Amino acid sequence: MSDVVWGPATGVGSLPGGDAREAAKTVTGSFEDFPHLPELPARGPGADMIGRTAGLLVELYAHVEPSGWRMSDRPGRDTRRARSWLGEDLDALEEFTQGYEGPLKVQAVGPWTLAAALELRNGEAALADPGACRDLADSLAEGIRGHLAEVRRRVPGARPVLQLDEPSLTAVLRGLVRTASGYRTHRAVDRQLAESTLREVVGAAGVPVVVHSCAPEVPFALLRRAGAAGISFDFALLTERDEESIGEAAEGGTKLFAGIVPSTDGPLSDPAGSVMGVRTLWRRLGLNPGTLAESVVVTPSCGLAGASPGYARAALAHSVRAARSLADNPE
Repeated sequence: MSDVVWGPATGVGSLPGGDAREAAKTVTGSFEDFPHLPELPARGPGADMIGRTAGLLVELYAHVEPSGWRMSDRPGRDTRRARSWLGEDLDALEEFTQGYEGPLKVQAVGPWTLAAALELRNGEAALADPGACRDLADSLAEGIRGHLAEVRRRVPGARPVLQLDEPSLTAVLRGLVRTASGYRTHRAVDRQLAESTLREVVGAAGVPVVVHSCAPEVPFALLRRAGAAGISFDFALLTERDEESIGEAAEGGTKLFAGIVPSTDGPLSDPAGSVMGVRTLWRRLGLNPGTLAESVVVTPSCGLAGASPGYARAALAHSVRAARSLADNPE
């Protein structure tokens, strides 16, 4: 997948507010080379990350309970709402990508974060039941294929890229996901099982897949083995322990989506200052500075749903300027 042509910068997914047209206009105006389908969770249940992906599932349904999203026997109001909002977002994206040709990113929650968040009928996370995890992954893979086909139909010149959001993956692997009572945690999922399930969902998509997590301790090596063409992470959370994995990923052709622009309101440094950490890391790893711009896509550190609209727009524009700085002055 290293021959995939990516843009220099893109967003993670979510934006503040509830106006789909405004969000699509902002994203396509900011990222001329690599726009993404915006998510607007402020609209309420069904526009949130879990509900949106639950709406994509094939022959599996979910509804909202006070504790979160719970599996259902049939589609109800919450499923219809999730699908309706996704349709609205796709309408807006289609309007603002007329004639666009190039990479276009869409996001869905990955199988393990979904299994940690969706409740079975007894109120326990699907993660507790290996059979339910299997069914979820199969349904998700099929739903994603349908979603990508719809994106291609609406934006014929697009080369879709799928982002799987897996913020809970590390907690799943380490046995840190709490049970419904809150007193215990679910047993850690075997790493080989976690990897093979991800590999199946990644393979079923049939497009380049980026796995995103803005949690600490992203399992870079596992994600690469599962077939991720790119890995998206919060650059500020990297530790020395991650550096070897980052170096191997860069040398192996995995695209690094470096989240370097803060995702909540605050002062933004100059673009060159924002990418200084990436340059320093590259030098420390002994990597060729000339490969920096082609190895890295600059993004905000996480979704921007918690930011003010003005800051969100500034963060997207800043990501583009920071990517330009990286390309112009890799050293």
